[in-house]
Amino acid sequence: MQFHIETMTCGGCVRGVTKAIQSVDPAADVKADPATHTVSVTSTAPREQLVTVLTNAGFAPA
Repeated sequence: MQFHIETMTCGGCVRGVTKAIQSVDPAADVKADPATHTVSVTSTAPREQLVTVLTNAGFAPA
C-alpha cells in the first residue's frame, strides 16, 4: 500500500507514522520518505484501518 502524507516532513514524523502503523500490525514493513511525503506499507491490516490510525496520530493521508 502507498500513502501520501503531506504533513510528514522529518525523522520524527517518520517514527510517528511507523509507530502508528505498527500499533495495528507490529509485523508491518514500513518505508517512509519525508522528502517525497510517501509511505509504502506491507501489512495484513486493511487499508481503512491504517488510514484511521494514521489520521488519529495526526498524519492524515491525502
